[in-house]
Amino acid sequence: MRNMRNRKIVTIAMLIALAYIITIFGRIPVLTVPPFLKYDAKDVIITIGGFLLGPLAAFAMSVIVSFFEMITISETGWIGALMNMLSSCAFACTAAAIYKQQRSLKGAAIGLVVGWVSMVAVMLLWNYYLTPIFLGYPREAVAAMLLPVFLPFNLLKGGLNAGITMLLYKPVKAALSASRLLPETGAENKAKINIGMMLVALFIVISGIFLILIYQGVI
Repeated sequence: MRNMRNRKIVTIAMLIALAYIITIFGRIPVLTVPPFLKYDAKDVIITIGGFLLGPLAAFAMSVIVSFFEMITISETGWIGALMNMLSSCAFACTAAAIYKQQRSLKGAAIGLVVGWVSMVAVMLLWNYYLTPIFLGYPREAVAAMLLPVFLPFNLLKGGLNAGITMLLYKPVKAALSASRLLPETGAENKAKINIGMMLVALFIVISGIFLILIYQGVI
């Protein structure tokens, strides 16, 4: 029992480190105004951790990664840390909670879609309340940015998170199982990859990349 607990702690620590590294080196600017709207794939790692170890693990990872980001590289202080935590929790914890109840490809897909929607709703709400404090804008000005700026950004972010998670979950799980950091789970590990679902996920990711390139004026 203690050995299994130690494996879980090591796995969580590895995923936290990977998510943090992604926040440092993997940030991609999406919109030039406001400039702090950048995409990174840390929520993908947190969600995979939640799928593997449950929603509480996803919550812990969200808090820890956001905290370390705040004290090292963040330019947005405690407000940015809070927004990052809310975004990660809304997406990853929701997806992991649903997947915990239905551990199947269907459960994963439903969890990711619901997490996507939850993240968009939560971030629109908290952008309305916290962004005026951070930017020093009148709340009316921020409210006017919700639909043309924050909504498309969070839709794009959630779509990329969902698509990349679907593509990477099985390979990451297989690698961790092969390294004996995770126990074998029988039929779930041996389930065949659903090519149709992978193609849908790949289409979402490619579409998101093209949208970023369009926003940046590259194409």
